[in-house]
Amino acid sequence: MRIRKAVFPAAGLGTRFLPATKAQPKEMLPLVDKPVIQYVIEEAVAAGIDNIIIVTGRGKNAIEDHFDVSYELEKILEGRGKLDLLEQVRAISNLVSVSYVRQKEALGLGHAILVAKPLIGNEPFAVLLGDDIIDSDVPCTGQMIAAFEKYRSSILATQIVEGPDISRYGVIKGQLVHEAGGANRTYRVEDLVEKPLYEEAPSNLAIIGRYILTPQIFEVLEQTTPDQGGEIQLTNGLKRLLERQSIHAYRFEGKRYDAGDKLGFLKATVEFALKREDLGREFAQYLRSISASLKF
Repeated sequence: MRIRKAVFPAAGLGTRFLPATKAQPKEMLPLVDKPVIQYVIEEAVAAGIDNIIIVTGRGKNAIEDHFDVSYELEKILEGRGKLDLLEQVRAISNLVSVSYVRQKEALGLGHAILVAKPLIGNEPFAVLLGDDIIDSDVPCTGQMIAAFEKYRSSILATQIVEGPDISRYGVIKGQLVHEAGGANRTYRVEDLVEKPLYEEAPSNLAIIGRYILTPQIFEVLEQTTPDQGGEIQLTNGLKRLLERQSIHAYRFEGKRYDAGDKLGFLKATVEFALKREDLGREFAQYLRSISASLKF
C-alpha cells in the first residue's frame, strides 16, 4: 500500500524552551518566519503524504489555528493589496488535509502514536517528529518511503553520531544490506537500545525522528509495558515488533538540525536564514561585521 498518512506527535510540553513555551506550543516557535511544525509538514507533503494527523494536547490550539483558514486576516491582506502575503497565508490552509486527535496525558511517544490508531486504520504510515528539521534535496520522508517500497517493512531513519553524544539517542544494532548498484544506506535491524551508555552502545547509528511503521505496531504498543515514568516508549514497542517481523533502518541523505535543543535551534535559524534569497546576503554581511567583536 502507498504511504498516505503521517502522524505528528505534538502534545509535549516543550520544557527545554521555557519560558517561551509557557503560553505557546514549542512546535509554533518560528524558524526564521515559519513555525517549526510547518517545515516538517511541508517535508511530508513533498514526499507524497496527503493526510496529516497531528496528536495535540492541552494548550495546542495555536497549531490548529495556523493550519486553518483565517478569514479575517485574509480579508485585511486583500483590502490592503498585500497579495503576496495573502497567497502565503492561503497556501498554508490549502497545504494538505489535517486531522487532530487529543492525547489527554503525555504518556510517551509510543502512546501518542497509539492515540492516532483510529485515524490510521490498517495501513502503513509515517511518523515525523517536529524536533528534527532535515534539510535535503530529496525529502527525508521520501527517501524512507522509497526504502519501504523496496523492503516492505518498518523503516527507521538513522544517522551516524560519533562520541558520547550517542547516549542521547535510541541506537540500532544492525547489518548493512549490500544493494547491487545501490548507495548501501540500509541496515537490517537486529536490536534497538534506548539511550545506552557510550561504552555499551551497539553502534554509532542513532535513530532520528522519522519512521515508516506497519500497522502491526499498534498491537505491540498496546501490549508494551510502561516504563518507570509511566510512559510507553516507541523503542520498546519496536523491540517487540522486531520479534514478529523484520525492521530496517535507513541512513538518510541530508543535514539534520535538533530544533528541540536551544543551540540546535539557533544553528538552524542562522543556516536557514543564510539560504534565503531575501535575507541571506545582508545577514551574512551582518554576521561578518560582528565576528571580530566576539569574545569567545
